[in-house]
Amino acid sequence: MPPEEPTPWLSADELQAWRSFTLMLYTLPAALEAQLQNDARLSLLEYYVLAGLSEQKTRQMRMSELARLANSELSRLSHLVKRLEKRGLVRREPDPADGRYTLAILTDDGYAHLVASAPGHVTRVRELVLAALDAAEFRALGESSAKIVRRIESECRGSDDACAG
Repeated sequence: MPPEEPTPWLSADELQAWRSFTLMLYTLPAALEAQLQNDARLSLLEYYVLAGLSEQKTRQMRMSELARLANSELSRLSHLVKRLEKRGLVRREPDPADGRYTLAILTDDGYAHLVASAPGHVTRVRELVLAALDAAEFRALGESSAKIVRRIESECRGSDDACAG
């Protein structure tokens, strides 16, 4: 077996960009979550789940599909949906098309709560992200993010442990 090549370290510019990026990955969700907790008593993931359900024509999804959308394990999502269910924002029912599956269904109260909380969330996203970038930078951020996600998904296909999420 040939000797391994030494790992090429990040350049000073790469390291600075990487540190800024990782700091944003940690601070942005926390800032968005703080706004949602204060204004709507929702976590960022709860908001994302309600929004995902609201975007469906029937306002419902199989729990397994919702877990994929939320990048969450099914057991974690089940606990989250149970909390939302206790608040009357979501309900669960067996899927009439296939009883082996469970549907998460956005209730009218859940939809109303989402609609009431969306303006504050969108305002915070605009304050923290859109106000910091011009249109070209924001478009580039979206394109770069999509490329990274595709790369991660490509690397993780068929891997049970390397990319658990």
